[in-house]
Amino acid sequence: MKGIILAGGAGTRLYPMTLVMAKQLQPIYDKPMIYYPLSFLMAGGIRDILIITTPNDLKHFQSLLGDGAHLGIQLSYKTQPSPDGLPDAFILGEEFIGDDDICLILGDNLFHGDNQFFIQALKDHNEKKDQIKARVFAYNVADPRAYGVIEFDKKNHSVKSIEEKPEIPKSQYVLPGIYIFDSSVSTRSKKLLPSKRRETEIVDLILTYKEENSLGVSTINPGVVWLDTGTPKSLLHASSYIETIEERQGLKVACIEEVAFRMGFINLVQLKQIIEKIPKSLYREYLEKLSMTLE
Repeated sequence: MKGIILAGGAGTRLYPMTLVMAKQLQPIYDKPMIYYPLSFLMAGGIRDILIITTPNDLKHFQSLLGDGAHLGIQLSYKTQPSPDGLPDAFILGEEFIGDDDICLILGDNLFHGDNQFFIQALKDHNEKKDQIKARVFAYNVADPRAYGVIEFDKKNHSVKSIEEKPEIPKSQYVLPGIYIFDSSVSTRSKKLLPSKRRETEIVDLILTYKEENSLGVSTINPGVVWLDTGTPKSLLHASSYIETIEERQGLKVACIEEVAFRMGFINLVQLKQIIEKIPKSLYREYLEKLSMTLE
């Protein structure tokens, strides 16, 4: 399984902050936004990741993350000149995907909590890949009208329908910004027609799998927090949430260096080498304390 983080777009909802830096580089409390989806993929065991961003922002992501070798992962980059819809990520990433399965996560999505739902979904996808070629996730929200809404077939817990931003939702379950597809996703994406928004739609792509009865669904348990951080208010709420969690627990959320170590991507010596290059800061102090407890 490979991963794609879609970190493009104009970020118009965050204007004028996005005149200074890309949306996915904005801070969520004490870390750049992209640390959260990146650490999520890493914690799922995904080590080969493509970051798709705009031509103007490419150098900033590369300066921040490099090629990922220091984290024991492999990062590559692709530019998206214009925001032409989520399926465009699979067209741009066609060579990167090759014959492998792919997990797409949006760069402004934050998941926090027990990630076993994701690990189990990856396991199920691998074990049932002859029958299930794509998998979506279902998350219960109070007001689903702003999202893609999933209607379940109650008999076998399969997807009965998916409707984009309906006025009268058929359920409280919506599509969060994470998807799993097989390698045919690039070919399928090329065949999609733009919607009224002049973009190709992820729902239309998902429905191509549903029509073939090869679409699976995994429900995210209520203990997992999902935040979309694409607006000033949601950005503030996410920062407040992370600050509260870190202050109460004394643990950092989405610390990519810690995730790399705990996943076995790097060893203690390599972790210490990373720490030596970090300037004096609370972030460095946290990693120093962590390394001392591991000795």
